[in-house]
Amino acid sequence: MKSVLIANRGEIAVRVARTLRRMGIESVAIYSEADRNSVHVRVADRSIELKGFPSSEIYLQSQLIIDIAKEEKVDGIFPGYGFLSENAEFARQCEKEGICFIGPTSEQIYQFGLKHISYELACEAKIPVLPRSELLNDIEDAKRQALRIEYPIMLKSTAGSGGKGMCQCWNEKDLENVYETVQRSAQKYLQNDGLYVEKYVEHGRHIEIQIFGDGKGFVRSFVERDCSLQRRNQKIVEESPATNLSDEIRCAMSNAAVQLASLVKYRSVGTVEFILDEKSKKFYFLEVNCRLQVEHPITEMIYGIDLVEWMIKLSSNEQIEQLKDFPKPIGCAIEVRLCSENPLNDFCPSTGKIYEIKFPQTTKNIRIDTWICNGIEICSFYDSLLAKIIVHGQNRQETIEKLSFVLQQIHLYGIETNLHFLRQLISSNFFLNEQNLSLQFLTKVFHYEPKGIEILQSGTFTTIQDYPGRIGFWNVGIPPSGPMDHFAFRIANRLIGNEENTSALEITLHGPQIRFHQSTTIAITGATMKITLDNKSIPLWKQIFVEKGQILEFGKLIDGCRTYLAVRGGFDVPSYLGSQSTFVLGQFGGFAGRILQSGDFLFLNSPISNEIPLNLPMEFIPVYPNRQKQEKWSIAVLHGPHGSPDFFSSEFIHEFLQSTWKVHHNSNRLGIRLIGPKPIWTRQSGGDAGLHPSNIHDCQYAIGSINFTGDSPVILTQDGPSLGGFVCPFTIIQADLWKIGQLKPNDQIQFYSISFDQALTLEKQQNHFISTLSSPAPSPPPSLQSFQCILKELKETSTQPRVVYRQAGDHYILIEYGSMNLDLHHRFRIHFLMEQLEKEKIQGIQEISPGVSSLQIHFDGKILHE
Repeated sequence: MKSVLIANRGEIAVRVARTLRRMGIESVAIYSEADRNSVHVRVADRSIELKGFPSSEIYLQSQLIIDIAKEEKVDGIFPGYGFLSENAEFARQCEKEGICFIGPTSEQIYQFGLKHISYELACEAKIPVLPRSELLNDIEDAKRQALRIEYPIMLKSTAGSGGKGMCQCWNEKDLENVYETVQRSAQKYLQNDGLYVEKYVEHGRHIEIQIFGDGKGFVRSFVERDCSLQRRNQKIVEESPATNLSDEIRCAMSNAAVQLASLVKYRSVGTVEFILDEKSKKFYFLEVNCRLQVEHPITEMIYGIDLVEWMIKLSSNEQIEQLKDFPKPIGCAIEVRLCSENPLNDFCPSTGKIYEIKFPQTTKNIRIDTWICNGIEICSFYDSLLAKIIVHGQNRQETIEKLSFVLQQIHLYGIETNLHFLRQLISSNFFLNEQNLSLQFLTKVFHYEPKGIEILQSGTFTTIQDYPGRIGFWNVGIPPSGPMDHFAFRIANRLIGNEENTSALEITLHGPQIRFHQSTTIAITGATMKITLDNKSIPLWKQIFVEKGQILEFGKLIDGCRTYLAVRGGFDVPSYLGSQSTFVLGQFGGFAGRILQSGDFLFLNSPISNEIPLNLPMEFIPVYPNRQKQEKWSIAVLHGPHGSPDFFSSEFIHEFLQSTWKVHHNSNRLGIRLIGPKPIWTRQSGGDAGLHPSNIHDCQYAIGSINFTGDSPVILTQDGPSLGGFVCPFTIIQADLWKIGQLKPNDQIQFYSISFDQALTLEKQQNHFISTLSSPAPSPPPSLQSFQCILKELKETSTQPRVVYRQAGDHYILIEYGSMNLDLHHRFRIHFLMEQLEKEKIQGIQEISPGVSSLQIHFDGKILHE
């Protein structure tokens, strides 16, 4: 066999392709449009897109797949599981076309695929079976048979497999409610609407035996697998060998499986499933799966074999040495299924983009079968399985410990999954102590308790931010994001003992409603809102203990614009480019790169900070201006980088500081627009940069710059543009940047100018106050009429152009080359200077960002002076 088409998708397609590569056999993958970014498309030697049918149905198009197999001249088709794997007609078509179907014969698939026929074969093999009916005629027939067998019963499709096409019924009303639904579902997904009823074992365990037959009458059985931990008939955890199973039952099950398979001279892999009644200790035949099982890796782990390789060798008429020299099983293996589903919402499927996935390194005893990668889109067309995590150990306790550790190392962000559910399940005392590991374990014994907060109502604009945000990417156009009001944000964290940079919620205008699923400590700071905890008002700027189950509700805004909610430990969201802050416009960071929505669940980190929670005296709480009383915001600025006399008249600079500016309604995290007097320019145009006098060659902006786009000023904020071609006459100082986070439409502002050293002193005092909360917040110094924005100027010479060093706030310097004409030589000089500064690695320089004819230096004022 030289080439094999994998008639499947997802993790099984990846797993088969890797075995084929190891065997030196060419793999041909097929994929739908929805799966174009799946890992299985990349790992295969060749990949063919399936076209002409909806993505949800395309893997079921047997004739299309056979046509592709003929066109690609493959020797065999590997069906995997699900889709066409147990379709007898598909196997028959392959046989007819001379293409090897890697699996059982079409006749065996037919015999065991229809449950009423497999039931007859089990009876012939003298295997215990549950009381059941013949194929039902209608609902009335179903009622009669159910009464004969006695409730509870299972209503099943005769063509069902993999937990599909079945429903549990406790009484006649249940049966009436589900009969037509199960019948329609069986016809749609299994192409057979034949149903029967079977006795339901209330205290049952699902035990299965892996078999492998040579097609000539020889059948080998393997150690059993316990697949009792199921939800809605879908397996969640599988382990081998089964715990608390007597040797007598183990041997009897194994013999029964071999006896049944031998009856039809079974070929290839298969699984005989039994139900074990924990009360009576009797077992009964359920069905035979004529395919590779999802959970086959745990058998492979304890035997050290590759069942896919065995299947391919058998189909190629090659000898399987291990089948004769059969290895002995060693230790214990457990598999868990990582799925895209929301445990908090009744395990409903979840869809969307996976922003980050990190799996631990695999080893001989740690195996991860998956098909996902960063950036892949999870759709609703297919099974929710994302990955299988399989761990092997010398005994059950060691295996559980390893598995628990591996699950802690997995990080997946972007969609809801059952990862936290699995972590809690595996570490539960019930599972560890082997208590009640039956089919009812997940519904009646184990109860999942998620650790985090649930967003019941999202509010206007609620995001996750951290401080100081995404630093170091300004030169490639990525803004820092982070809190608009860093002062309130940092204090909220300090109040509850978090480090001040810990992620927290930024809440704008109207807040969310949140249910806490664990007890924790919170602090709320910033803009005043009406806030209640279980309908009782709670204060801002204080520690608040919240008990599990309580609901925190934010009402409408009273003053300010943004409120901050810090929770002890912060939020478990990925760090993207060094920050957890949300950049909504860029669709990255925070929770799936967006504002929070109703139904979102935010997991909390365990507190790791050794910081001691602090109290904030009432007199230190900032008071925001009262708009009703015509109070204004007072905000300190430094002159520059573009000022008088080269851009603005000195009269306008004075007018700017003496005027009252009003906040425009079109203001947000990108920028705060202002309404005020029209500027007076000292030049007619921007030269080569543009016709308007506000135009300059594109340069990097400082956060807090007051930027004139034409005659209209805008304060550039945390999510604002990094680079542009407009002048900035003033820049807000670092210590007052928090105030722009509390500005809302129609607020009034009075700007005042101070010196660079005053700005540094204010920042130092502010940082000290936040770290201790024991000294008053810094008060503004008297206005200093300092309009010097050019720090240094080098005159043009025969060997160098004019160079101007411009002040751009208290954390930035803008180095400008030449005049307003465009000269590429200047750009080369800038690039050379940037490279030299990067090589020097000067302590205190945080970012170096080039423009067309300028270079901006972002420095730490605590380390470097301008």
